[in-house]
Amino acid sequence: MALLGIFFAVAALVSWGFGDFFIQRATRQIGVWRTLFFIDFAAALFFLPFIYEEIGPTFSNGRGMFLLTAAGLVIFLAALLIFKSYKDGKLAIVEPILAFELPVVVALGIFTWGEKLSVIEILLIGSVFLGIVLAITKHHTHLHYHKRIFERGVVWAVLGAIVMGLGSFLLGVSSQETSPLFTMWYTSLISVILCLFYMVPKGEVKKLINDLRAHKKSVISQVILDNAAWTFYAFSMTLIPISIATTISESYIALSVVLGIVVNHEKIQRHQKIGVALAIAGVIFLGMVTGK
Repeated sequence: MALLGIFFAVAALVSWGFGDFFIQRATRQIGVWRTLFFIDFAAALFFLPFIYEEIGPTFSNGRGMFLLTAAGLVIFLAALLIFKSYKDGKLAIVEPILAFELPVVVALGIFTWGEKLSVIEILLIGSVFLGIVLAITKHHTHLHYHKRIFERGVVWAVLGAIVMGLGSFLLGVSSQETSPLFTMWYTSLISVILCLFYMVPKGEVKKLINDLRAHKKSVISQVILDNAAWTFYAFSMTLIPISIATTISESYIALSVVLGIVVNHEKIQRHQKIGVALAIAGVIFLGMVTGK
């Protein structure tokens, strides 16, 4: 079962690595709120036929519903904070900060959910985290966080990383308490409702059809890839520790650097190459150790 969990985590890694390209394109074409609405509306519709029989029993599960509702609200808030950091700040500054989601999830998994990790697993998680930070940091001075606290977007990025770490953890425990597909459906439904509260008064709902017609490729691609990533991620956390599933899937950040090199022929600095190699090697060895 551990090998299957690793497979799902790697599938989430790949889906997020490619999906973020289309999400970025969609947000620039149709805006943040409508992009988020398309993703979650599609998920709520798609998963409903698979989970409708679980609705009654799960709604009567007080503990499960508390975790599910908390996960939906926290992930939605995290998305808004992270988008705000992208809007206000420089990507080179905020992206390394957002990578701190990983230690937040690992700490929550160990200290609140009682996950047991071996020394080698902890060391490999640390190497992956270090590799991710190095890979996405374009200049070494961007690692001097104490000098960057007043940079635009930094506060939003710090809050976004912490909240998304909590959201990812809650998604994992919700998937374990109920089911991965129900978790995806319910958290998506919460996001759809909250998006509508924002969009309806502003008259943005009527723009959705035109968005789909004018930007079909971007919208459909990001809907499929992002929902696939979250689904794989949810399943992986029911089969392997949340800490390890998050470490592997979070490495999609390093994958985006590799895609930039291969697709866009971007040039990266030596410390970024070291970071990519460290993250990839850490994921591979972590998979080997966990899968035994």
